[in-house]
Formats: sequence, C-alpha cells, structure tokens
Amino acid sequence: MAKYNPPDQPIVMQLFDIACLVAAIFLALWFPLYMGWAGISKNLEKIDNPTWDALKQNPTMVAQWEKLGFTPETAHAIIQNKWVYTIDWTQLIIMTVVLLGYFIFLFMASDREYRDVIDEKFNSK
Repeated sequence: MAKYNPPDQPIVMQLFDIACLVAAIFLALWFPLYMGWAGISKNLEKIDNPTWDALKQNPTMVAQWEKLGFTPETAHAIIQNKWVYTIDWTQLIIMTVVLLGYFIFLFMASDREYRDVIDEKFNSK
C-alpha cells in the first residue's frame, strides 16, 4: 500500500492562511466589544460624595484599596460598576443558528475531504 502524501501548499498560501486565522481571531474578539455586546458594564450606581462606608467596604477592604493607592472617589467607579446579567434572546438565537450552521458546514466539508482521502488511498476498492 502506498503511503499517503498530502498535496504541497506553497509558503505564500501558508502565510495567507495564517493571516486569515489571525484576522478571524482578532475580529471574533474585537467585534463584540465594538458593538457594545461585551466589555465594561454600563450600569454604574452613582453615589454622591462617596465614602468607604457608603461603598460598603470593611476595614480590611479599605486597607487593601489604600495600599493600591485608591481613595473612595477613585475606587467608586470600580466598586459601583455592577454587571447586568440579562439575556437578549434574539442575539442568542442568532448566535445559535450561526454556530449550528458553521458546525454543519464543517462536518459536511470534513466528510467530503475524508471520503476523498480514503478514495485516493484505497483506489475505490
């Protein structure tokens, strides 16, 4: 039985593949931030004239904040920035459909490639 040798791919095309993968990863991480779907919460509970007590910080917490160089005014935006855990059902459904479509395409393309390799290896036996 002959050893299977995959087709050669030129270096230029390998570099193009790498560039496409890097661009896809960058876009997958950047696009949700750009669209405002991820990142810092927009639900800041403002406190006028914040104090450590108003921010509900105990003496141990206050000591740690002060070691980091924070005052109640500078720590206010960090402490009061609350995450809002809500589900946007439309976006969830769209994401599910896109992911399912991608995996169906991936399995169909992989099946075709697998059958081509088997056919090439065993000469349609």
